[in-house]
Amino acid sequence: MSPPPALLAILSAVLVPSAPAPCSLAAADEKEPRGLEIGDRAPDFDLHGVDGKRRTLADFAAAKVLAVVFTCNHCPTAQAYEERVKKLHADFKDRGAALVAISPNDPEAVRLDELGYTDLSDSLEEMVIRAKHRGFEFPYLYDGERQAVSRAYGPRATPHVFVFDAERKLRYSGRIDDDESGKSVKSHDARNAIEAVLAGNPVPVERTRSFGCSIKWSDKREDNRRFLKKLAEEKVSLERIDAKAAKELREKGDKLRLINVWATWCGPCAAEMPELVETFRMYRHRSLEFVTISLDDLEKEAQVLEFLRKQQVSSKNYHYGRAHRDALADALEKSWTGALPFTLLVRPGGKVAFQKEGQVDPLELRRAIVDVLGRTY
Repeated sequence: MSPPPALLAILSAVLVPSAPAPCSLAAADEKEPRGLEIGDRAPDFDLHGVDGKRRTLADFAAAKVLAVVFTCNHCPTAQAYEERVKKLHADFKDRGAALVAISPNDPEAVRLDELGYTDLSDSLEEMVIRAKHRGFEFPYLYDGERQAVSRAYGPRATPHVFVFDAERKLRYSGRIDDDESGKSVKSHDARNAIEAVLAGNPVPVERTRSFGCSIKWSDKREDNRRFLKKLAEEKVSLERIDAKAAKELREKGDKLRLINVWATWCGPCAAEMPELVETFRMYRHRSLEFVTISLDDLEKEAQVLEFLRKQQVSSKNYHYGRAHRDALADALEKSWTGALPFTLLVRPGGKVAFQKEGQVDPLELRRAIVDVLGRTY
């Protein structure tokens, strides 16, 4: 996904090689980190944030309590808790407690089929987008490049909260609360810990489990490469379709269906196809079908199939041809003026969830898909 122009200045500033992390950090080996014990001191950090600034542990020296939340963009559980993390920050920022969020994941270790509940992965660029979209007012820092900070703290899943006192000794480690859905929370563990430390009292429960997505350590990159290789080897086929069958595609089916009408002679069609394929790979295990329909002359079937194979379009591919295109337009969407490419997202039963004439914005499309499928379990 290409970054919006407004991000380029930020990214050029923050994605420069940085000095080695402080020596108090754990070595970034590929073993599961030990993790902090209650009473351990907070490891130092020096990380880039979504606002283009670097943050260190010393930046929060004035806070009586520091909550470090390891979270990320893609995890359904992390997304379920985004509003509660925002509320923790809002409720305690004027009471002497600071909150900082850190994304521990290596983006290159995140498989496409792990992105089925999100519109964004875990790169710094995408963290900037998520923070703006969700209105994060707390620092959101990126540790995906070296992961040394994350290994020093030892989160087990996202989200995972560490609460430190004024001396930066760990007083609580674990979940935010006991109900991911937020509908029947009985134990506000992170909030209780912050309240107790501010009041100078013992923390009621010092440790809890942190349920959520596993940390994507860099040693998972090889698994991701094997996964992409397997996808590249999937069979690509092409068959012909008429207007009647196209109408059934629009109106029948029990899955969310993404339909893309294209042609090999259409530059924007070729340019957007890789993003459409990636989108399909993100959500296809969540009841999403991807269908392509080529308007190339039927005599160019070999050329169409060659293009689809190069693009690894292993979804359902159809060849309509150039004749009777009005019939195809009437079958798919009467408001379609005929411009290519044309993208249509339809719910089961045929109701349109998204449509676009011309090259699609991948982020806009993915938000439309995940709005239908849902961001949480």
